[in-house]
Amino acid sequence: MEATVENEARRKLLHEEVATRIGSLIEQGTYRAGERIPSIRELSRKMHVSINTVMEAYSHLENVGMVEARPQSGYYVRGRLPEPAIKPAKDPAEEELVACCVSLDEIPLRIMRNISDRSLVPLGAGIPNSELLPIDKLNRMLGTESRRFRVQSVSYAGGRGVKRLRVQIAKRALDYGCTVKPEDIVVTSGCVEAVSLALQATCHPGDTVAMASPVYYTFLHSIQWLGLKLLEIPATPREGMNVEILDYALRHTPVHACLLVSNFNNPIGSVMPEEKKRGLVALLAKHDIPLIEDDVYGDLAFGPERPTAVKAYDAKGLVLYCSSFSKTLAPGYRVGWILPGRYDPKVRQLKALFNIASATPTQLAVAEYLTNGGYDHHLRAIRRVYNLQVAKMRDAVGRLFPPGTTVTRPDGGFILWVEMPEGVDGYKLYEEALKKGIGIAPGSLFTMTGDRYRNCIRLNAAFWSERVEQALETVGEMAGRMVGGVA
Repeated sequence: MEATVENEARRKLLHEEVATRIGSLIEQGTYRAGERIPSIRELSRKMHVSINTVMEAYSHLENVGMVEARPQSGYYVRGRLPEPAIKPAKDPAEEELVACCVSLDEIPLRIMRNISDRSLVPLGAGIPNSELLPIDKLNRMLGTESRRFRVQSVSYAGGRGVKRLRVQIAKRALDYGCTVKPEDIVVTSGCVEAVSLALQATCHPGDTVAMASPVYYTFLHSIQWLGLKLLEIPATPREGMNVEILDYALRHTPVHACLLVSNFNNPIGSVMPEEKKRGLVALLAKHDIPLIEDDVYGDLAFGPERPTAVKAYDAKGLVLYCSSFSKTLAPGYRVGWILPGRYDPKVRQLKALFNIASATPTQLAVAEYLTNGGYDHHLRAIRRVYNLQVAKMRDAVGRLFPPGTTVTRPDGGFILWVEMPEGVDGYKLYEEALKKGIGIAPGSLFTMTGDRYRNCIRLNAAFWSERVEQALETVGEMAGRMVGGVA
């Protein structure tokens, strides 16, 4: 009995020693946020302790928030910077839910042009890192397929697009919970065109569109161009749009469509939980209101499972699912698609009216890549890189920005939302950073309601280098001076 107690005490001391040693390496920066720590077997061998001892040590580190376990991958250092609250009022009736016309002046348009300038350090634009894309393989396939289909490559692909591509898209739809036929798909020139077609198919000028706030700024342009009104519904970085507040809004405000970036939302990185997705579809179906779903970031999940699309719960054809390969393969190829549901005839009519068909050669190349190019292998590689870079950028913001700064912790994609102390003006920070050759996206771009996100910025973690880290240090110092009242 005494021997058993003694062994138990010794094991407890051992696992505490292991936890302390790994914890100190994390505190000292040997292992930084997002990096993988030694596997259980590896550390057991190196420290000459049992596997159970290491498991207990890692469990302790996980409980205190220093590491996190990732299924089929191991243990990783967890960034400890808190997430922005973006908390709505507890009572939906306390929210100011007023539909407004979208009127963008020259300032946001200039900001969008500037942050897309390739000469700037790319912290602002929501674009993928081209160095991580299969450029050479895709371009070879573009040439090969154009020679293989000589006549087809210079001909219109038809209203729905190249069938071989639609077959591959239909097969991949199973990954996000949807069972579709190639004949259900309309190929578009990127996801932005898909969303624009969906808005035109479901709304008329003067109608109101409900969107999660903060709002992806490109959609503001579409809403303004179509003469629609915007109703901003509060969202959180963990669960996305607040469905309870949307429910309240639907009972008090005429809403004609809902537009949602469902998985790894741009700009706050949220993924709506499955029960919330199901509830959202049921709520909108009760009011017979269409939902336009943008799922362009869904394939960039850091975990082993890709999130389900909201479309998976659609039984009435009210969800118009939009996506593209712009964030994962080739933004310049402009290959996107829409599953229009019951609005299919209207979407095809609009597509034919505005541009007849999307470019054929790039459709042929993407179809070949999906068939024989190793798309899943590419996704696994790019997900690992973005996972690490998101963690590194979160860690850098925590070290370099003023105390009180918070940043989102997305489980996929490469977009971060940073909320700084109240003294920081995101627009002034953008202007100062621009003078230093750095592009950031101020929070004011993502709302039509005045100063709601005045102290926020959006960052792009798709790029990481010493130059990027130095740019973050510069922006952090500027923000710190604003908090201190220094001009």
